[in-house]
Amino acid sequence: MSKQGKLLLIVAVFLAAYFLPFQHPRMQGAILEAFYMLQEYAREHVLFCLVPALFIAGAMSNFLSSQAVMKYLGPESPKVTAYGVGAVSGAILAVCSCTVLPLFMGIYKRGAGLGPAIAFLYSGPAINVLAIILSARVLGWQIGLARALGAVLFSVVIGLIMALLFRGEEQERAKGLLMPETGETRRTLGQTALYFLVLVLILVFAAWGKPAEQAGFWYAVYSVKWYLVIALLLALAVILKAWFKREELSAWVDSTWDFSIKILPLLFGGVLVAGFLMGRPNVDTGIIPAKYIAMVVGGNSLLANFTASIVGAFMYFATLTEVPIIQGLIGSGMGQGPALALLLAGPALSLPNMLVINSILGFKKTFAYVSLVVIMATLTGMVFGALVG
Repeated sequence: MSKQGKLLLIVAVFLAAYFLPFQHPRMQGAILEAFYMLQEYAREHVLFCLVPALFIAGAMSNFLSSQAVMKYLGPESPKVTAYGVGAVSGAILAVCSCTVLPLFMGIYKRGAGLGPAIAFLYSGPAINVLAIILSARVLGWQIGLARALGAVLFSVVIGLIMALLFRGEEQERAKGLLMPETGETRRTLGQTALYFLVLVLILVFAAWGKPAEQAGFWYAVYSVKWYLVIALLLALAVILKAWFKREELSAWVDSTWDFSIKILPLLFGGVLVAGFLMGRPNVDTGIIPAKYIAMVVGGNSLLANFTASIVGAFMYFATLTEVPIIQGLIGSGMGQGPALALLLAGPALSLPNMLVINSILGFKKTFAYVSLVVIMATLTGMVFGALVG
């Protein structure tokens, strides 16, 4: 940070300490809520979602062939292949807006084009099969179908627009990535693929949430998920012992640590701020009262849909929590259009998510990505609201 930046930070902290009404109950509740939300995030998401994702990102940076990444996800790859792989692979993982970040950073740094990487970044949290099914059951089949179609379309369209907007910068970046692979490996392609598959399955099952209904396939998997995780960890131990050298494992740990120190401070800081502003889902103790948000998002006006998109973009949603929140807002008068807008913007974005993306892509690309999500969610919400209203 520059001297000017440090000075501005010091001045901002001083002004906040001097002028903020800390004696007000709402302010005190919001500060406490920020730490409650951080605690909830640490307990429910860090160990079983974020840590496996960080290890996968570290593995990508060491063991994933940059030629393979550029072949299927690179800027010169066939668009159908690149965007199809980006969207589908994100959908398979079905992670939250923060857990997808290390994976996005891993493939982007290994040579994925900006457009396909953005498609992956959006699709991971947005195209969650269980969340879409839950949306259809709880909120109605129309909104469930609209969410599914909108999420798939968004991931591809936003990726294509981002690639077009920054094609010059991406061409320059691609030149620096066209380097020959160095070093030899004693692993076959199949062995490397199996290694990554085991890592991904550990993430998928460790992060498997408890379904609302205690029956059916999803609950059956949930009931045995830890047995599956233990079996996969044992399989991983065998794979590491048989196919990896000690120095490779050391490099993997070093890369994972590097991703961790770059991402975790921003995520934790972002979660604190998000908790302070809006509080945890279904807990109205943030500095912005939920009743004011509910008042604005009624009907199907441009303001209602835009407000829903903005609130969704900045608020942090754990996987599946957005559905009961929106159910409650609809009960308070929220329109169908704004409900869809929040569903399309909320799971894919959050304030912590934006802070990390900014550290990877820079302000211009981050601003463009967030703006595209908000604009498309707003317009889609208005169209949907007009159709079903």
